[in-house]
Amino acid sequence: MKFIIVLAALLACVFARPQGDAETLRQEFDNIGVDGYSFAFETSNGIKREESAVVNNLGSDHESIAIKGQYEFVADDGQTYTLEFVADENGFQPSGSHLPKA
Repeated sequence: MKFIIVLAALLACVFARPQGDAETLRQEFDNIGVDGYSFAFETSNGIKREESAVVNNLGSDHESIAIKGQYEFVADDGQTYTLEFVADENGFQPSGSHLPKA
């Protein structure tokens, strides 16, 4: 539960920092609580991010968080890159067509 509070504070700091000339086109915060969260945003410079999390075994000694999300950005080469990820008890697991395959 402390992790969710810290994460929410961190997200607030990230959204508060200056973004250059980019404007926020869309911003959603839903279900932010002790059992999980979800948010999404899109900026005028092509950045998009969506993420949701649930707390498994809430209140037990085996409490853990499972996060799913994706983000998209336009790189200096003009291409749009999308990265999907899962972060859970198995670690951070990114996937994207631009990432090397094992």
